[in-house]
Amino acid sequence: MKKTLLSLAILSSFAAHADEGMWMPQQLPQVAKQLKAAGLKLDPATLTKLTEFPMGAVVSLGGCSASFVSPQGLVVSNHHCVYNSVAVNSTPERDLLTNGFLAKTMGEELPAAPGSRIYVTEAVENVSDRIITPEVAKLNGKARIDAIEKNQKTLVAECEKDAGYRCTVASYYGGLEFYRLKQLEIRDVRLVHAPPSGVGKFGGDTDNWMWPRHTGDYGFYRAYVSKDGKSAEFSKDNVPYQPKHHLKIAKEGSKEGDFIMVLGYPGRTNRHRLPSEVAFTFDWNYPAFVQASGETLAIIERETKNDPAAKLKYAGQIASVNNYYKNRKGMLTSYENSDFLQRKTAEHNALKAWVNANPARKAQYAADIDAAEKLIAERDAGTKKNFFSTYSQPRFLSSARTLYRLANERTKPDTERKTGYQERDLPRLTSVITGQDRTYDEKVDKALVLNFLTKYNAQPASEHDSAFDAALGIKPGMGEAELKAALDRIYAGSKLANKEERSAWLKKSPQEFQASTDSFIKAAVAMYDADLKGEAKEEELAGKIQQAYGNYMKAKIAYMNSKGQAVYPDANGTLRVTFGKIAGRDHGADGTEGWTAFTTVKGVVAKHTGEGEFNAPAAQLAAIKAKDFGKYVDPKLKSVPVNYLATLDITGGNSGSAALNAKGELIGLAFDGTLDSIISDWDFNKANTRDIQVDVRYMLWNMQHVDKADNLLKEMNAL
Repeated sequence: MKKTLLSLAILSSFAAHADEGMWMPQQLPQVAKQLKAAGLKLDPATLTKLTEFPMGAVVSLGGCSASFVSPQGLVVSNHHCVYNSVAVNSTPERDLLTNGFLAKTMGEELPAAPGSRIYVTEAVENVSDRIITPEVAKLNGKARIDAIEKNQKTLVAECEKDAGYRCTVASYYGGLEFYRLKQLEIRDVRLVHAPPSGVGKFGGDTDNWMWPRHTGDYGFYRAYVSKDGKSAEFSKDNVPYQPKHHLKIAKEGSKEGDFIMVLGYPGRTNRHRLPSEVAFTFDWNYPAFVQASGETLAIIERETKNDPAAKLKYAGQIASVNNYYKNRKGMLTSYENSDFLQRKTAEHNALKAWVNANPARKAQYAADIDAAEKLIAERDAGTKKNFFSTYSQPRFLSSARTLYRLANERTKPDTERKTGYQERDLPRLTSVITGQDRTYDEKVDKALVLNFLTKYNAQPASEHDSAFDAALGIKPGMGEAELKAALDRIYAGSKLANKEERSAWLKKSPQEFQASTDSFIKAAVAMYDADLKGEAKEEELAGKIQQAYGNYMKAKIAYMNSKGQAVYPDANGTLRVTFGKIAGRDHGADGTEGWTAFTTVKGVVAKHTGEGEFNAPAAQLAAIKAKDFGKYVDPKLKSVPVNYLATLDITGGNSGSAALNAKGELIGLAFDGTLDSIISDWDFNKANTRDIQVDVRYMLWNMQHVDKADNLLKEMNAL
């Protein structure tokens, strides 16, 4: 791998505290001394080998992290990561969410939610010079974005000549560097085990992001492939995937002060954002999101209150929205009580002063720093303008727009199609489109759309999307009754809610779309030209931002290195390692007393109310009362540990990440952070930041003594 300016910047000075930073595996030999000092007993160099132990066992679910824990493709992740798969397999008569699910044999395993995938990373390669070629470097605006996308598609196509692989080219440091990831895409994913919600979601939204915590946030999938070991769609003839490596369960329990590392796929952090981005996010965007999310949750609750089937269909969406709703509220609270924006502004001003103090630096960086600030302000203004229209779109109008775009893209050679509509994208797109009815109810969808459409329509006419208005048959200033009537007409005029009707459109031509009388299809066709113009405008802006922002990052790296400080990469959904120690906190939230590192099953009993979010299963309560703890009791705690805190740098996407001890053995799963520290996505706070793991001992105890999942324990060699 070439040591670019950025690579050298990162490696030239390592942060003083090892618990801050989400490290790319290939960087770890450069911080070997810190890893060893922290307690790692493995050779740090082995962690760079993605097809060796333990990295070869770590996988992505495309939004969550997970790991192989048996030679037969058994995968462990969080309960909330498999939650939607439990929900779509539930009915009022067979409520798997409430009662849990256990397949005692492979034949009893159930298909996961439509579109579910397991991605096994096998290679990561620096391809920066093949993306930003000398020719691309001369371009700006949409031409630059188009050229970058063309080079990305070329590299992806080259990589995906190996059938069954999913390859992506990820951007790092504002587009300064690009890496190609090669992942085996496992498309036959099956639900194996999930504890009852009274375990896996114990505490619900009340305890979400809180400490102390007593949540058994774990669940299991299994990966299946064709008989010849290739990636394949679901088939009864498929066989369990046999990973080259799987994690072994730790035989010894964890304790405070122990080394811990988490391997996973963190989603996004924003620690290199401009002050203006911070202000926009916390002064407008997050408050608007919180307001919209609260309304969404209330509407779904109202519309499904007396409809158990609809409630199950929306259970996954409710869980997801609730998670981000509380997350953003927590960030806003932390922001309000901080000097973050002032510090960010002072740091940015110091950077600009450093740039302007030297003629060469000023010539190289100053114009692009100013340009980045102006261009991002323009982008944020567009986000604000389009906020309510984004929420005001019926589910199947969105599907129709996707389907019509697909029909048009399929008229082109595959290499010329827009990313997301190539042949490589069709299996997942097909799974999502065909499976939508399992998470859809018309009265709920219509109520959600009407709520936000009313807000959208109250905006000045200048802020309306004329194509959107015409497609829905609405006009600025219409009252709620008129809007409802318009929605009733467009919903009644479509058959896309029918799975067979909807699926048929996956293979129809643009001409067939244009001749259709289906109301959602007609609306999608009517909006298409405006959609393309809007997309082109966004790409023109994005290309300018990419160029200016990349140079801003060069300036920031040079400036911070001049002060002897490292610049680590923001999370971007790619494989990372973070390490630290198991530790409580000498202070709680809002000045309350300190937090101990572990909770135990005693807290489950103390919190149990017998209803709602704190309704532990009777069998579990009986086992706790009888102190039927077996080998899982902690000698110091005198009970079974449930959750524990650690000084790890994680974010969304890390959910389900394997927590490993110094020998690389599984000691738990990361699943949450604490409410007053989640602003670390933007502003890392060493004193407050703690993440929460479910202890592997609690998982095993519950599986053996409560759910009787001996078949899985034997498979994991954990009995």
